[in-house]
Amino acid sequence: MSGYDLELDARGLNCPLPILRAKKSIQGLESGQVLRIVATDPGSVKDFEAFCKQTGNELLAASQDGGEYAFSIRKG
Repeated sequence: MSGYDLELDARGLNCPLPILRAKKSIQGLESGQVLRIVATDPGSVKDFEAFCKQTGNELLAASQDGGEYAFSIRKG
């Protein structure tokens, strides 16, 4: 099991594109499913925290590896 249901590659995209693509991707998931996003925009850390608070989705994990940021969001 990979720990997520769908992965979004947002590397190379700057704000607000990672959030917009995540919003579109998460709409296709069912409640409880997990979207994993990989981004390179440092601003995405605060963006995804705010996105989850505003949308009622759960930020399960956020990590950084070099210049890449990974987020796991469970659809509410």
